[in-house]
Amino acid sequence: MRAIVCTLFLSGLLCDSCLRAENTLSSLKAAAVAWPGELPCRKWDCECAFKRQRGCCCANNQLQEVENKIFTRIMDLSEKISQLADNVLEVIGDVKIAFTASMSPRTNCFGPFNRNSPIPYDVITLNQGDGYNAALGTFTAPRSALYSFSFSVYSKVGVVGKKLYYKVQLMQNGKAVASTWEDNWEDSEDSSTQTVLLSLQKGGQVYVELLSGRQLCGSGIGLNTFSGALIYPTEP
Repeated sequence: MRAIVCTLFLSGLLCDSCLRAENTLSSLKAAAVAWPGELPCRKWDCECAFKRQRGCCCANNQLQEVENKIFTRIMDLSEKISQLADNVLEVIGDVKIAFTASMSPRTNCFGPFNRNSPIPYDVITLNQGDGYNAALGTFTAPRSALYSFSFSVYSKVGVVGKKLYYKVQLMQNGKAVASTWEDNWEDSEDSSTQTVLLSLQKGGQVYVELLSGRQLCGSGIGLNTFSGALIYPTEP
């Protein structure tokens, strides 16, 4: 009996609390409706609060502030990136120096000669900046910069048992900086490639030469090539 009485008593207290909470909420709503002017919500979203949608009651305005700060930060970073891109373009945007050339197909061998001879890469497929001279087979740097150069060498003697014999070297201002060679009786054809980075002053020259006593034979389209490109300028 005592347990039943206690249970009823507690139930009454709970119901009373529920009614009071409901009455309090109703009173707040009524006060909000009757309030003249804008509600003093501060960081609260009053409409959200009265609807008891707890997910947005306290955080809505704070989230809006964070969103605004993030947006401002993104716009600031975007402006800095754009400025950086403009600075890069100001330095290298007008600099377009690159070339690619190859030996035209020939029925006879190039060489041998009594002295080292520049290789005539006379088929030009690209010559931005007009740095390459096909008549001389020479690239002259239009400006001081770091450049990348590559050359590919191919030779075919065409007869088994005939010596495959060549040596080709990349020259910078008259000095060899890279080379490739073949000297054997086993292969009837062979190829190789070299790539280097060179720092050139304006007017510096680079070319590829065949050493004396050697020869390149059986050249096909695009098999013997010489190319270069500016990486970045070293002087304004």
